[in-house]
Amino acid sequence: MALFISLWLILAAIFLFGKLIVSRFKSSNIKTKLPPGNTGWPIIGESIAFASNPGKFILDRMTKHSSEIFKTSIAGEPMAVLCGPAGNKFLFSSDDKLMKPWWPKSVSKALLFESCYPSPLTEDNSFLKLDSIIHYVPIIDSTTKDHLNTNWIPYNEVKVHTLAKLFTFDLSCRLFINSSKDQLNTLAKPFFDVAKGIISAPVNFPGTPFNGAVKGGAIIKKNIVEIIRQLKMEIARRGDNSESLDILSKLLLASDKNGKFYSDEDIANKIIGYLLASFYTTSNALTFVLSHLADHPHVYDKVFKEQVEIAKTKAGELLNWADIQRMKYTWDVVCESMRVMPPAHGGFKEVLSDFSLAGFNVPKGWKAMWTVHSTNNNPNYFPNPEKFDPTRFEGKGSPPFTFVPFGGGPRMCAGQEYARIEILAFVHNVVTRFKLKKVNPNEKVMYNPDPIPIQGLLIYLQPHSG
Repeated sequence: MALFISLWLILAAIFLFGKLIVSRFKSSNIKTKLPPGNTGWPIIGESIAFASNPGKFILDRMTKHSSEIFKTSIAGEPMAVLCGPAGNKFLFSSDDKLMKPWWPKSVSKALLFESCYPSPLTEDNSFLKLDSIIHYVPIIDSTTKDHLNTNWIPYNEVKVHTLAKLFTFDLSCRLFINSSKDQLNTLAKPFFDVAKGIISAPVNFPGTPFNGAVKGGAIIKKNIVEIIRQLKMEIARRGDNSESLDILSKLLLASDKNGKFYSDEDIANKIIGYLLASFYTTSNALTFVLSHLADHPHVYDKVFKEQVEIAKTKAGELLNWADIQRMKYTWDVVCESMRVMPPAHGGFKEVLSDFSLAGFNVPKGWKAMWTVHSTNNNPNYFPNPEKFDPTRFEGKGSPPFTFVPFGGGPRMCAGQEYARIEILAFVHNVVTRFKLKKVNPNEKVMYNPDPIPIQGLLIYLQPHSG
């Protein structure tokens, strides 16, 4: 009996203590008025639900909790998801005293830099600005032609997603580090290991995708640093060659805002970031642009007509910047494809100071996320959002802060124009050579969290007659 009473007293004490904690938590929550939502399971939070279908994840929680802001836990961090044009505008316009760039630990560990390291494609640099990259147009066109001649023309059927990744990686290596074939082969395997495991669960055991990403990241960093050292010796031997077009050479001769030359480590981080950022989103964008062209013959016909008119003026010459500017309808198609099937889902920041939005408070130390999914399918901004309609981007296009595939504000993706040129040059070369027909018109898409056609988007290639 004494034992029973003792156990009862202990249980009662635990119950009362728990009730007190819950009461204090509730009063604290009311006081701070955190955004509505759930944080899911311990440690993993709602990461799995997010990765399995980011668009559905965002829209379900906007419907259930708030269309302006909700809380969750992704990548092991408490996170406020800012939604709609107002949320996008707030996050894009926040200064460095309120928020700073942030990478999930899985990314920073695999790439061997701190989670607060700035994204190389959102930094203010001159290497990817329009007046610099317009000189890349003929090189991009030439590389595209070489890629199609080797990997497309000899075949009746191709796996677009696989080849899009190969193309974007080859082109990036050529433009960013002017890599030789041997260097390209050395970087390819570890790079694809990183790409495969960087967004997986950060479980660093032998055999796991993340373990492969960590190992691959170390190999890439080592090889890039060695390429940097070799190039430094070459520049010292031959003198300043500021006319070189590859970005690595320009970085070695550039200085930061304080007038200091970048360290080998900083340059390696930038180059690796350039490679990954240009690889993921652009290869996905290329894949789904071709997918939508195959699905909508009337859209393909208009793109084909526009591109043939441009091809007629070339007489064997490579594309130039003026040609890219003429591809207006084709770019509308690309934008509509990115709206319907976003190649990237958004971005993250770390909160440096408490802030309020839509009547809710977000504490210092939390992470904040913006996402394209909160606006892309909203009929208030895109009427009949389920319809594939490139003409919605004609004229003034969409309302401010509703279509943000490249982010916005001071840290808007610096690679936007580079991606635009790359995608348009690729589409130009494909549609002027082939009609496109899907092997499986009902091919499904999976998420990891990026969209991936389950069969790699198998396409029948039908060369144009004559």
